[in-house]
Amino acid sequence: MKNIICLITLFLGTIVSLRAQSYDPSRVDKKAFGFYNQAMEKAQEGRMDEAAQFLIKAIEADPSYLDAYLSLAGVYGQQKNYKASTEYYEKAFPMDADYTMEYKLPYSINLAGQGEFEKALAAINELLEKDPPKNSNTLKAAQYRKRCYEFAVDYARKNADKKYEFAPRNMGEAVNTAESEYFPSLTIDGTELIFTRRLNGTNEDFFTSTWQNDQWSASKPLAGNVNTPQNEAAQNISQDGQWLVFTGCYRPDGFGSCDLYISYKQDNGWSEPINLGGWINTDQWESQPCLSPDKRELYFASRRPGGFGGSDIYVSRLQPNGKWGEPENMGEGVNTIGDEQSPFMHADNQTLYFTSNHWPGYGDDDLFYIRKGPGGKWSQPINLGYPINTISREGTLFIAADGKTAYYASDRHDSKGGMDIYSFELREDVRPYKTTWVKGKVFDKKTSEGLPSSVELIDIMGKQIISKVQTDESGNYMITLPVGKDYAFNVNRKGYLFYSENISLLNNTVDSVFEKNIPLQPIEANASIVLHNIFFDVNKWDLKPESQTELDKVVQLMNDNPSMKIQITGHTDNVGKPAENLTLSNNRAKAVVEYLVGKGINPGRLSAKGFGETKPVAGNDTEEGRARNRRTELKVTGI
Repeated sequence: MKNIICLITLFLGTIVSLRAQSYDPSRVDKKAFGFYNQAMEKAQEGRMDEAAQFLIKAIEADPSYLDAYLSLAGVYGQQKNYKASTEYYEKAFPMDADYTMEYKLPYSINLAGQGEFEKALAAINELLEKDPPKNSNTLKAAQYRKRCYEFAVDYARKNADKKYEFAPRNMGEAVNTAESEYFPSLTIDGTELIFTRRLNGTNEDFFTSTWQNDQWSASKPLAGNVNTPQNEAAQNISQDGQWLVFTGCYRPDGFGSCDLYISYKQDNGWSEPINLGGWINTDQWESQPCLSPDKRELYFASRRPGGFGGSDIYVSRLQPNGKWGEPENMGEGVNTIGDEQSPFMHADNQTLYFTSNHWPGYGDDDLFYIRKGPGGKWSQPINLGYPINTISREGTLFIAADGKTAYYASDRHDSKGGMDIYSFELREDVRPYKTTWVKGKVFDKKTSEGLPSSVELIDIMGKQIISKVQTDESGNYMITLPVGKDYAFNVNRKGYLFYSENISLLNNTVDSVFEKNIPLQPIEANASIVLHNIFFDVNKWDLKPESQTELDKVVQLMNDNPSMKIQITGHTDNVGKPAENLTLSNNRAKAVVEYLVGKGINPGRLSAKGFGETKPVAGNDTEEGRARNRRTELKVTGI
């Protein structure tokens, strides 16, 4: 009988010997014993609600029936009714401290399920100090829980000043049904939600809902050919809504158990899935893909040989020939001997979230994040903390471009059935960077025809490429802009002068979307561009360090066009004396030429000239106009 109780209370496989004790099971009332046996039958059938009712009847028939209290606590624990579980354990413990000591382990787990980590730690310490489990597996489980509780208590103390309410909101009947819905994924504008739905408990397909009139539309299957009679799941839609990467298992064209596939958005819906090939897929398990916002990197989980153990997170980079490169293990700063899974790269292209069951946490799979720093080096994983992380297994997380609205799947008490998709506000200190975006069309300035081009976003201070995208064949592009930095925005195409723009989001909290249609000038005599990312201090001509990114673009332009000659011209506003402005502009132009010469450009291909305040492009009666007049230009003088 005691073995059955241990099964209910998570002591699987543990044989518990009877000890001398004040509680005597043989003296239990026969009617109560009958109710208890019926409860055990229902529990073994998985009918936990009915089991609980029979156990309550057993307690009513014999209030001293200790095993019934312990089993009822175990049933409630199975149902994740942590509060009721701990209440019944606490009723049982005073009845016989020795007999119930081993139940301090499941009791502690149910305390932790409520966030009562200090009480949980005290309970597990009492067990380990007074009567350590004799069974080695149970002892290891107790020691593991002790480490988890210690982490949780320490985390709470270090973050005591962070007030946070975790209040997930069910996304409603338009999205959720009696079936299970999971793996939420959104486009950057937040207007299209893609998710997986399990139909009839077996077949997984993709569904979509759109944000219309301040509400989500009734979900429907994805149009096109991406859904099949086979299972499709664990998907991620690209931020521009044009690519869909996902997992397909046991398919005729597969390399192993589960492979990664891609589908492209077309006028009539989504294309037939394409296996991502032998570089990405192996004869092992590959799953849970996620694209970077510029679609140049593919993150995924894999159990391929050569990893650190369990499942690891890998990244593959898109090559110039359009093929995905050999995946790279993200290394010991991310991967461990345990399982790392569910990678999600935010729209900021700098913050990566994932799950791990090995890094210190609350137990099972916790959510962590890492941040990309200078030189592309990743930070150490940071646990998202309770109550986002719990003692249960946490799954995929998707965070919108605003950096604070998160989506995940859960089987909470208000679910429509099975797993539902919820949204919640992410705690401020574990958020990615808020991200807006810029979109538009690149075209030939003379013919107005769209131009396939390369679009780059560079952190000026960090000299780090944040995103690099390729326009489509018509020149259309979309690129993300994390708030909080100043950027050089460059567009390049062979045979054309590059386009230069400065986008300052260091102190701005921009909510609107930028739209920039970009004319590129063919390289020809007298063609000119403004170099928007050349910077000087007031009344000085020393180049500031953040000018280097733009200057190196000019060096590259000169190297790509070895016969081209250019003139660098300097211009000022009308503040100050005209003669001084002329001298200042001339010296600034010379400073640029000197930099180019220092980078190996032949001085004979370069000239410098200052025009002072004589060639304004805007009025000098506003600061905005004066800023436009203070500029450095590049003019082609020979090809």
